[in-house]
Amino acid sequence: MTASPTRRPAAGRSRSAVAAAAAVAASLLLLSACGDQTDAAIAKREAAKNRNPDAPLFKLLPKDVQDKAMIQVGSDISYKPVEFRTNGEVTGIDPDLADAMGKVLGVKLNFNNATFDTLMGGMKSKRYDIAMSAMTDTKDRQQGVDSTTGKKVSDGVDFIDYLDVGVSIYTQKGKTQGIDGWEALCGKKIAVQRGTVSHDLAKEQTKKCEESGTDPISIEAFDNDTEAQTRLRTGGVDAVSSDYPVAAWAVKASGGGKDFELVGSPVKAAPYGIAVPKDRRQLRDALKAAMEAIVKNGSYGQVLKKWNVSDAAVKEVKLNGGS
Repeated sequence: MTASPTRRPAAGRSRSAVAAAAAVAASLLLLSACGDQTDAAIAKREAAKNRNPDAPLFKLLPKDVQDKAMIQVGSDISYKPVEFRTNGEVTGIDPDLADAMGKVLGVKLNFNNATFDTLMGGMKSKRYDIAMSAMTDTKDRQQGVDSTTGKKVSDGVDFIDYLDVGVSIYTQKGKTQGIDGWEALCGKKIAVQRGTVSHDLAKEQTKKCEESGTDPISIEAFDNDTEAQTRLRTGGVDAVSSDYPVAAWAVKASGGGKDFELVGSPVKAAPYGIAVPKDRRQLRDALKAAMEAIVKNGSYGQVLKKWNVSDAAVKEVKLNGGS
């Protein structure tokens, strides 16, 4: 009876040690099952999942892109039908074309949302490898010139041209107020997306209005086209200008086709281009080859048909074809 209290604690310590060892073993097994959760390890697993070295154009890519198996794309994902979100997923003309290009390149093109006027800066700071965002190929953008001030602000970009589009104007349905083109906008209010060709055209036209002795255009610039459409829908402006595919989509979809109507004809047909920094020539050439490949294999035509923009197809994938 006197020895029992001495033996029991010893037995208790033994059971605790066993339990602790079991807990440690279980933790190790759990960590092993989960794998290394560091950022580097996660990136490595993602790269392995996305990389297809057997893809026909994989070897054309720069080594760093092959290693990451990822091209970061800057895009304003609010521009139906070119790029937008449905149930949280990025969809539209550009993402579909990017998916097709990724298949022949053997890597993933990953879309990152940003306002349109920050995309050039995002590439300069290396946040994005490229920009694919219904971006019109212009000489100013190629040369890194601010279209408003005429001053050089960057090294510019190269463009891989993949769609030919024009710029359209639309109004509230049944309330055109005689607007049938840019000249008829003098003295009117127009909403545009900031930093776009429509914005540039509006500024050019208002100067012409003033030079001819008529009232200037009142221009309201927004971060995205959706905000411009809302401004028109509520009667805050007389018209909106945007690229033809976007304008046509808005007219067809908003209010079941009862909100807006197109006026006049699209003007200033120009190519959309994938923007690539000047110092990424190997990446640029690989992307151009990928666009040419999907044109040839039919994927390009299927995407354009899906989004009802077959008329915007390019006959040739050019570099820097904008003016």
